[in-house]
Amino acid sequence: MKKTSFILMLAMLFVAASCNQKQNAEPQEEEPQPVATIEQQQPVVQHAAFVPVGDTPDFVNAAEKSVDAVVHIKTKIIKQTTTYNDFFGALLQQFYGMPGQAQKQYLEAYGSGVVLTPDGYIVTNNHVVEGADEVEITFNNHVKKAATIIATDPTTDLALIKVEGSDYDFLTFGDSDNVRIGEWVLAVGNPFQLSSTVTAGIVSAKARDISILGEGTSVESFIQTDAAVNPGNSGGALVNLKGELVGINAAIASHTGSYEGYSFAIPSNIVRKVVDDLLLYGETQRGYLGVQVGEMNEELAEKCGLDTPQGLYVAIVTEGGAAEKSGIKNGDAIISINGKKVNTYTQLIESVRQYRPGDQVNVEVVRAGQHMNFDVTLLNESGNVEIVKKGDKFFNSELGLTLQAIDQNDKSKYGLKNGLKIAIIHEGRFEGSGIPEGFIILSVNGMSVNSKEDLQKALANSKRGRNYFDGIYPNGMKVSFEYFN
Repeated sequence: MKKTSFILMLAMLFVAASCNQKQNAEPQEEEPQPVATIEQQQPVVQHAAFVPVGDTPDFVNAAEKSVDAVVHIKTKIIKQTTTYNDFFGALLQQFYGMPGQAQKQYLEAYGSGVVLTPDGYIVTNNHVVEGADEVEITFNNHVKKAATIIATDPTTDLALIKVEGSDYDFLTFGDSDNVRIGEWVLAVGNPFQLSSTVTAGIVSAKARDISILGEGTSVESFIQTDAAVNPGNSGGALVNLKGELVGINAAIASHTGSYEGYSFAIPSNIVRKVVDDLLLYGETQRGYLGVQVGEMNEELAEKCGLDTPQGLYVAIVTEGGAAEKSGIKNGDAIISINGKKVNTYTQLIESVRQYRPGDQVNVEVVRAGQHMNFDVTLLNESGNVEIVKKGDKFFNSELGLTLQAIDQNDKSKYGLKNGLKIAIIHEGRFEGSGIPEGFIILSVNGMSVNSKEDLQKALANSKRGRNYFDGIYPNGMKVSFEYFN
């Protein structure tokens, strides 16, 4: 039997052409300017009441509200290649370092996006615009405009981009928590570059984790539908019959790469929170409850004093975390977050990730058969309520790495006091070295590192062009290695 694969719906075409050599430059990060949230920029819109005709749902109203607010996205990635006219030229390069002829290769990809404000803020999937050198938007009226990538969040596969202008058609957010299984929805996007395509289906399931975004801090709690979507629908809208945005289409389950009956969308409540974080801070602000939980069974339910298995069993309360500070203990059963029932880890993550560090949530637990409520102030990864800004990551050109100081979770997980985690490996010596993103550098040349300044001082302590590193892989294995300048 063939194994079903989950596919990010990005239709990609490749075209090679030559042009001037692209210059590598150190990434420059600017402090984000205070601006209004996306929701504050959305004018109040009165939606017409939905009136079904007999037993047949009316899709026309929702489709008319959606098609002009969903755009086609074309991205271009420019890669440097080197060619040699003949075998002799290749030998000269190999033995004497003589350069070949530089060429550019253009990689084009296509997807969809949803306009959120009249002045041109657009949400799409991170995998649609990731690594793009150019982004072009085409509206339903065939007007084309260049777009700027504001910020991205790979952990939710979301990105915020913007085009200049005003008076754009846009979609308003619906409440994805209120979306019900069996409810009719429309998927709007540009599959196979067929612009403004609308398909209908029902919500098949909620809080689906299909393990396509990786581990760690990734958030997967998809709305599953049977509305037909295909490559090119990525970043498009999932709307209810009122024409409200309830999700961003992101993936399909398929043996072939095309639609086979299952599609998945990021819930709008997560989308709304993430895009506002990206706009205001340049980074997603993640609130943490500070618990490790397991799904309930009959044995654990009896231990907690529950009549039937429900909720989540608290196996470990993180020391110094939000839950411990509020009074939640090991062995409790978490029943709901702000009145919303949670019976799976995915449901818990979806509920908590709608809030920022410093926000307070009400957590209902059962302890020895008694229902109790705790007001929990969520904390960030470092165990406080401070805002995490984009500038907290930094780029080191000598190593070709974007790094950030490890957080409290890393310190607890690995038993560390300091370290710099590799966030992004750029083109350079570490590329293809076997050192992965997520690797933690503990010391360089015998000096512990925990900041940009620490790393600069440690690298300056290099002996004869050699740098000695101690670090730890994501699986916990510690290693030492040398880096030559």
